[in-house]
Amino acid sequence: MAGPIRVGFIGCGGNASGHIGQVLQIPEAEVAALCDPSPESLDRARERNEGARQAPTFADHREMLGAVDLDAVEISTPHTLHFQQIMDSLDEGCHVLTEKPMVCTVDHAHRVIRRAREAERVLMVSYQRHLEPVYRFVRNQIRAGDLGEVQFISALQDQGWYRAQQGQWRQDPSLSGGGQLNDSGSHLLDVVLWMTGLAVEEVQAWMENFDTEVDVNSAMSLRFRGGALGNLSVVGNAPAGGIWEDITIWGSKAAVYIRNGRLTWKRAGHGDAWEPGGLPGAGSPDRNFFDAILGRDEVQVPPECGLRVIELTEAAWESARTGAPVKVAAAD
Repeated sequence: MAGPIRVGFIGCGGNASGHIGQVLQIPEAEVAALCDPSPESLDRARERNEGARQAPTFADHREMLGAVDLDAVEISTPHTLHFQQIMDSLDEGCHVLTEKPMVCTVDHAHRVIRRAREAERVLMVSYQRHLEPVYRFVRNQIRAGDLGEVQFISALQDQGWYRAQQGQWRQDPSLSGGGQLNDSGSHLLDVVLWMTGLAVEEVQAWMENFDTEVDVNSAMSLRFRGGALGNLSVVGNAPAGGIWEDITIWGSKAAVYIRNGRLTWKRAGHGDAWEPGGLPGAGSPDRNFFDAILGRDEVQVPPECGLRVIELTEAAWESARTGAPVKVAAAD
């Protein structure tokens, strides 16, 4: 590709400002346009990122796509808007990096994947843990067989989401597409499925909305294809701010414990846990996105990861609604 990769940003809130800052550090990239319906968000994004101050601004993504010659877009908007913004961007020949969740229905996931293949463009989801050393190490060890057969998984996410998001778009289902499970919980589902490489066969879920229109707390029991079992807990009404996460994976040869990003390992027949060294290097979704466009690296978070997450999420919502276990559709 001759010249810099010209990227436009759809959505310029606080999350997007972080992405803009990352892109401005990539020599092969140029911030070519900014789009947000809020003039205040556009002003803040330019104020925080000096290198983007000369980029033209737009209130509508279709106007931006039609007015500016772009190679790529990054999307940081409310969840239910992702589908149309992805499709419109692919139709204009742009590569796409979208925030999580990729989309909010299984049907939409299949459609964006099919469109990206037809357009021969990169479509990537910004699940940053695929580029973080601890999670990459665990995935590599599982794939190498060092845990043996994965037999049981327990994963917990704890966040003060219920109070922090009151009155905000994340608790408006027309914009969020769902509650905490579809928001921060999406990261937990993704990293468990990606690290283990397992596919969920069936889920039994219970959810509590409290006084909102969306799920806040979720308890899910899983049966994976191949026989492994698991429990996933997403607690959105934790009493304190921040996020706490515990992920434990038990295999026939070893168990791995991740406590808020800190990794310990215990082998069968050895009583003491230890912290592995020599972890893989770190990266960022933005850097990987541009490297993939340039053919320097594989896409580390392909859209199939977004498909697997919404397959499980959609099945869990249905199980919570009916009170019965629900089969999870197999990802293509």
